[in-house]
Amino acid sequence: GYWFNVGLKSTVNLTVNTDGTVALVEGSTDIGGTRTSISMQAAEILGIPVTDLRPSVGDTETAGYADVTGGSRTTYATGFAAVKAAENLIEVLKDRCSVIWSIDKNDIDFDNGTFFATKDPELKFTFKELAANLDSTGGPAAASGSVDLESAGGAFGTHIVDLDVDPDTGKTDVVRYTAVQDVGTTIYPAYCIGNIQGGVVQGIGWGLNEEYFMTKDGAQANTSYLDYRMPTALDLPNIDVVLVEKPNPGHPFGVRGVGEVPICPPIAAIGDALHNALGKRFYDAPMKPGRILNVLGKITD
Repeated sequence: GYWFNVGLKSTVNLTVNTDGTVALVEGSTDIGGTRTSISMQAAEILGIPVTDLRPSVGDTETAGYADVTGGSRTTYATGFAAVKAAENLIEVLKDRCSVIWSIDKNDIDFDNGTFFATKDPELKFTFKELAANLDSTGGPAAASGSVDLESAGGAFGTHIVDLDVDPDTGKTDVVRYTAVQDVGTTIYPAYCIGNIQGGVVQGIGWGLNEEYFMTKDGAQANTSYLDYRMPTALDLPNIDVVLVEKPNPGHPFGVRGVGEVPICPPIAAIGDALHNALGKRFYDAPMKPGRILNVLGKITD
């Protein structure tokens, strides 16, 4: 399976509070844990715990412009904007150190959450210590970062499915499923796994169950989840996920879009598994019992 992964525009604003926490404001809605993955990237640059970030997501009135929120770009592009905002914030905070120490900003460096004078090792501040002194150096410190990126580069996944199909009834059960995916650098493994498992479930529904039925007037007939057949936990096995980390060279931390790839392979994997089991190819979805029996020649339309 393949997804092309977009870049597009994102903006992140950061403001340092006097207790050392950092308010993060961005315009991308939280999907699949992006509130955390974006904060983690900013925290890594600032050298502070991610628990010291205070994210406010989906705030398009406060943050700068952000393009569509999607599984292929949010951690990549909005995370990239968070990196730039953090780098810009460090420069702002160096200015504050310069005021306090009465030295040239070019003689100040930053490493792993600590500001220090390169020519005088006695002059240093941790991030929290400097935050506590901001009021005496001009008030709150803030910075923003914006990006307008090309594609993150395509991502690929391989899915393997074992299923049981009854040739007399057409009933199909998924008994084992494994998804292998190139995820770039894994920012938060549990979220990557959850995104992939969620995509697999959607793909299984697409392949086996989910279908719109329309009336003669063009209205949807199955408008409730009682009639629109989505997979539930009772329909699915444990979905095993293998994360293949091949860092994306176009991102500071090697991030690549993860969330949109895993819906693509399931329908093909299911179709191939049914072919292996029944010796017939299926060209329409969903591959529901009636359609399976029709392809086998046991019933007609």
